[in-house]
Amino acid sequence: MTSSQPPLGAPADPAPSALRAVVTGASSGIGAATVRALRSSGWEVIAAARRADRLQALADETGAVPMTLDVTSQESVDAFAAEVSAAGPVHALVNNAGGAFGADPVADAVTKDWEWMYNVNVLGSMRMTRALLPALRDGGQGSILFLTSTAALAAYEGGAGYCGVKAAQQSMARSLRLEEAEHNIRVVEVSPGMVHTEEFSLNRLGGDQDAADSVYNGVPFPLTAEDVADAVAFTLNAPHHVNIDQLVLRPLAQAANHKVLRR
Repeated sequence: MTSSQPPLGAPADPAPSALRAVVTGASSGIGAATVRALRSSGWEVIAAARRADRLQALADETGAVPMTLDVTSQESVDAFAAEVSAAGPVHALVNNAGGAFGADPVADAVTKDWEWMYNVNVLGSMRMTRALLPALRDGGQGSILFLTSTAALAAYEGGAGYCGVKAAQQSMARSLRLEEAEHNIRVVEVSPGMVHTEEFSLNRLGGDQDAADSVYNGVPFPLTAEDVADAVAFTLNAPHHVNIDQLVLRPLAQAANHKVLRR
């Protein structure tokens, strides 16, 4: 007897038209790589971010639909959700927009850095989830994915702010999973460790390129944005009855947040 479930390499239970996914923070790094990964496996993807020029370049490359969005603005989120929902159901939301600012100990914490991180990572994910839940429910088999971090799993010196916001995202995902199962909505958390992207450490360290480069110095094969995007696509392409609650991935050289092999 053959299984009625689709293979993991294809979107689950495909509708006559392509399944639709929204990816936030899509202008660079993991977000852009996720757009590419989902497009390559047959999804219609709405690539959302603030930088319209980067989104257009990504759209030209992949065939994604570019839409400007600022997840820190309720007005922007509302307008975005109204336009997307008017075009039909949404089958997946990838809450990727976020980042880290600062690596100071708590004694020297910069309030505006913590406020920025909370507004983008936590409140941004909440705004997007709340706004698109009706369209996700209408899709009949929605998925909401939170891109958190191994920072949510263990604190480290200088990481209190970032660890805190990622732990808050994790709590949101876990509560949402309990609340939305009855609506056939999967809630997935993907938690990467050390990922070498063009902007994450650069932004965190105030634009200091040398300091950003030193984060990865001597580390053999840190994760790439494509590694994480493949993990995201794997969770969303699994048969819909399979909820991958949490997927943690690290480079082999990173045995734990505080232990990194450098050569």
